[in-house]
Amino acid sequence: MSTSDKRAFAALGLPPSFPIIWQDSVVYERARVGRVFNYRRPSRYPRAVVEATSEDHIVNAVRLANSIGCRVSVRSGGHSWAAWSVREGAVLIDLGKFFHFHLDKDTGVLEASPSMTGRMVNRLLAPHDRMFPGGHCPDVALGGFLLQGGMGWNCKNWGFACEKVLAVDVVTAEGEKLHCDEKENSDIFWAARGAGPGFPAIVTRFYVQTLPSFTHIRSSAYIYEKKDYRKAMEWILRITPNFDESTEIVAVGNNIPGRAGGHITILLLTLKNNEEDARAALQPAQDSAPPGHVISWFAKESSLLQEYDDQHAANPNGHRYAVDNGYIKNDADVISVMEKAFTTLPTEKTFALWYSMGPGSRRSAAKGTMPDMALSMHTDHYFAAYSIWENEYDDKRCQGWVKSVFAQAHEHLEGSYLGDADFQVRGCKFWADEQGKKLMDVRKKWDPRGVVAGYLDDGDKSGAGGLSNENEWQAKTKI
Repeated sequence: MSTSDKRAFAALGLPPSFPIIWQDSVVYERARVGRVFNYRRPSRYPRAVVEATSEDHIVNAVRLANSIGCRVSVRSGGHSWAAWSVREGAVLIDLGKFFHFHLDKDTGVLEASPSMTGRMVNRLLAPHDRMFPGGHCPDVALGGFLLQGGMGWNCKNWGFACEKVLAVDVVTAEGEKLHCDEKENSDIFWAARGAGPGFPAIVTRFYVQTLPSFTHIRSSAYIYEKKDYRKAMEWILRITPNFDESTEIVAVGNNIPGRAGGHITILLLTLKNNEEDARAALQPAQDSAPPGHVISWFAKESSLLQEYDDQHAANPNGHRYAVDNGYIKNDADVISVMEKAFTTLPTEKTFALWYSMGPGSRRSAAKGTMPDMALSMHTDHYFAAYSIWENEYDDKRCQGWVKSVFAQAHEHLEGSYLGDADFQVRGCKFWADEQGKKLMDVRKKWDPRGVVAGYLDDGDKSGAGGLSNENEWQAKTKI
C-alpha cells in the first residue's frame, strides 16, 4: 500500500475492521485468484481486494477507488473463463462472503445476493417447493450469470433466466445506492438483463421470480461413437423443433470413461410432475433414435441436485480452461460447422456442445414476445467448445484448438453469448444493433469515467466506450 493510498484510506474514516487486503498482505494472492475457477491464472494485479460482507462495504470500496483514482472490479462467483474480476490496479470487490436470501412465500419472489450459486439457491428453495433456472454448472453465481443473460435450465422453452429478474439493487460508480426496476431507474434495470461484465454499477441484490418445483425430473441419453456424428446430429436436429416444451435438449462431443475414441452424447432432460407425463415427453426420442448407440437409457430418475453433480464432473475444479462459443446462423449447415469441434477433442476432458435454443430463439422484443432488455442475441443453435487440461505446457496446444475451431466456423456465426466469451481473444457481436448502441449509451450515462471495470478486451482498453459489438472474426481468429 502506497503512502498516498494510506492517506486516502485514512481520510475515509473506515474502521480497522474494514475487510481490505492490500498487495503487501501475506494473503493477497489467495484473495486475488483463490476463487477464480479457471486455473489458467491471469497476470493482472488489483491494487487491493475488499472481501465485502455488507452493502456498506461495497459503497466504501467504491468511495475508496474514487478517492485514489482507480477502478473497481467485481467478483460474484469467479467462474468467468477470462477472470474478468481480476483487473490491473483496480480495487477488487469480492462478494464471496456477502450472502442474502429471502423468499416471499406468497409471490414466489426471491431476493438473493450475487454470490449465491445456482446449487445454493435451489437447495434453499427446495423445502418451499420452488426452483430457479440458474446456471447448469453448480458453482456459477447469480451475479455474472444473470447479468450476461443466464442460459439456464430449459432455456430453449422458458427463456433466459434474466427474463425472470424483476428488479435489482445497485451501488453506482459514485457510491450511491439505488433500486432499479421497470419504473424506477429503468435504464439501469434494462441493462442489468444482458449487459454482462460491462454493467455500469455493482448489483447487491437481485429480485427474481421463482418457479414451482417439479417432482419428476427424468433424463434420456443416446451415446454414439464419433463415426456416427452426422447420423446422430441429423436425427436430433430433425426432432428438436417440435419437441415437448418442458424438455431441454443438448448434444455433446465428449469422451466416455472406459471407452476408447470420441463419442456423441445426445441428452434430453424433462421436468414434469408425474411419471406418465415424463415418459410421454421423452417417448418420441426413444421411438426415433437411430440404431448404433453404444450406451443409452430412457426416462432415468434424476433431480436438479443430481444434474448439478453431473455438471460438476464435466467441469472439474483445478483445471485450465479455454472456451469460445457462437450462435450458428439458422440457415447454416449446422452439422458441418460443428464437426471439427465434436470429433477432434484435444484432451480427455475437453468437450464440445450444441444446445437447442428454439423455439424461444424466435421471440423478440419488437414482436412483444420477449422483454425489452439488453440481451438480444440468439439463434436456434448455440455452439460452444470447452478445452480442459491440467498442465501449463499444454496451454498453446489446447488454446490453439479452440481458436482453430472458431477460425473455421466464424463465417457461419451470427454472434456470441457473453457467458462463454473472452473478449481478449476475439471481438464479436453480443447484442442486436439497436440494443448494443443503447447499452453503450447507458454505460456512458451512469459511469462516464469508467470507474466500474467493464469489458476486458485485448489490453483492457475498452474503457467507458465498451465493445464495438461487431464480428471482428478475421482479426481475432488468427492462430
